[in-house]
Amino acid sequence: MSGGEDLVFDGVGFGFTPAQLVLSKLDLRVRAGQVVGLIGLSGCGKSTVLRLAAGLLKPTLGTVRGGGRPRAFVFQRPTLLPWRTVAENVALALELAGPEGERADRVADALGRVGLADAADKLPRALSGGMAMRVSLARALVSRPRLLLLDEPFSSLDAFTRRQLQDEVLALQQTLGLTTLLVTHDVDEAALFADEVLVLKGQPATIGARLPIPLPRPRAAAQLRDPALAQAARTIEAAV
Repeated sequence: MSGGEDLVFDGVGFGFTPAQLVLSKLDLRVRAGQVVGLIGLSGCGKSTVLRLAAGLLKPTLGTVRGGGRPRAFVFQRPTLLPWRTVAENVALALELAGPEGERADRVADALGRVGLADAADKLPRALSGGMAMRVSLARALVSRPRLLLLDEPFSSLDAFTRRQLQDEVLALQQTLGLTTLLVTHDVDEAALFADEVLVLKGQPATIGARLPIPLPRPRAAAQLRDPALAQAARTIEAAV
């Protein structure tokens, strides 16, 4: 487990005004090194929670604290710069924050961790969807984050690539001990990844259910056939 900080939401609300909240009375704690899944109907505010955790948004009410720094955000789409190579896209986070001296080594390490050591000089147009998402993940890892925020990063992939990449991210999370908050619409994915799944419900949304997943980690996508994991997924689905 990571030695980082817990991520804590204390009575958090968010909206354009205190009278028009999207989120309300949100209390959650993601312990250092833990994976928490966030699930709910479309438009309920799941991605808003991630943006609050990243510091991209400020709460209207309450406080968000901890989580450690740096923080890395992996979006639904890779959003790679088409004129930059794979290595140059990964290096972008270091160009914005430095340091230049060890940049090449850190980029090579991140690409190696996601299985793209031989693709450093390729342009995005030469990549498959799975490879592009691996670049996005490497770009997150190169900053050596304490907190990893995942916003449905596998949703646009075919089933085979999705399962393969899920296994790779599960292994990386376990190896690096990253505190992780995962937004997903997939109950199987929530059960596979998370130590606990939080269900957002209502308007404005708050946490309507807290569902611990009573299975040890590390896990792998093949375990989705396991009756215990299948039952956990059904419990999540019933709570949404």
